[in-house]
Amino acid sequence: MKAVQVTGYHRNLELRDVDEPKVAGPLDVVVKVGAAGVCRTDLHILEGQWAEKSGVALPYTIGHENAGWVHAVGDAVTNVSVGDKVILHPLITCGLCRACRRGDDVHCEQSDFPGIDTNGGYAEYLRTSARSCVKLADNLEPADVAALADAGLTAQHAAAKAAKLLRPGDVCVIIGAGGLGHIGVQCLKAMSAATLVVLDRNPAALALAKEIGADVTIVADGSHVDAVLDLTCGHGAEAVVDFVGEGGATAEGVRMLRRAGNYYVVGYGENLDVPTIDIISTEINFVGNLVGSYSDLQDLMVLAARGDVKLHTARYRLDDFQQAIDDLSAGRVRGRAILIP
Repeated sequence: MKAVQVTGYHRNLELRDVDEPKVAGPLDVVVKVGAAGVCRTDLHILEGQWAEKSGVALPYTIGHENAGWVHAVGDAVTNVSVGDKVILHPLITCGLCRACRRGDDVHCEQSDFPGIDTNGGYAEYLRTSARSCVKLADNLEPADVAALADAGLTAQHAAAKAAKLLRPGDVCVIIGAGGLGHIGVQCLKAMSAATLVVLDRNPAALALAKEIGADVTIVADGSHVDAVLDLTCGHGAEAVVDFVGEGGATAEGVRMLRRAGNYYVVGYGENLDVPTIDIISTEINFVGNLVGSYSDLQDLMVLAARGDVKLHTARYRLDDFQQAIDDLSAGRVRGRAILIP
């Protein structure tokens, strides 16, 4: 089969012929890939940022946002059958460790992460496990939802945490309305009655944010912190959900945060630099967000099936992977880029 692989860091991906994955264990599921999301994390992988953390051996197939059709199953698989449409939770988890037993499978002690530390979905077929498969509703197709498997799931995970604490009349600032942010806006709109204030440098991204549920949009042109403070009578927002996490976004985000407010870190790339006395004197909280759990993905698919969350995509053939990577890197993608084998 054809697969797009990392053959070295700081160099382009390569389209190669590799062996098709086979069922090797009783709970294995081989999926015919219908679509694979192209994520900014993929750019960071090529830059070598994940090399030490993942420990993956090169070459390997990239791609951690995947959906498709069940192609083959192990003899102990009962939750999906050949031909089923599925979206894949990005982690292959054990189901037996303390974290899995608590439903916090994103912190599984024995997990594999296709596309990060083992072969992923920039390919025609992918091997995962029965525990990772969520069946899709009849009105959803793999290409419609693939990027929700990680980007959407991460956005939903952060939005769900924020929504538990936000009350009607509260203000939630969303930094970044791009690939993750436009999903986060929709999730928060579906789960919270807070006023959603979306910041982005790109007016087109803000136009999309307004269309999908933002109550207020503000161009991040240098005056946006003051604009948020003016909007909140100088107090700041009860929550800031940061989908950028670099380029000075965190320092600006902290300035927009109300006393006892919560700062949800999703995007990454720079260090937080906050005096500890400011943290304790205002009782602000910083909350990290990785990818969501299997239950989070089920919830997200309910929102998608109801039409509350719609993924805006730019579609590319698998052979055009480099164009997709280049477009994402150059900021030419509105919403999410996906590869279709």
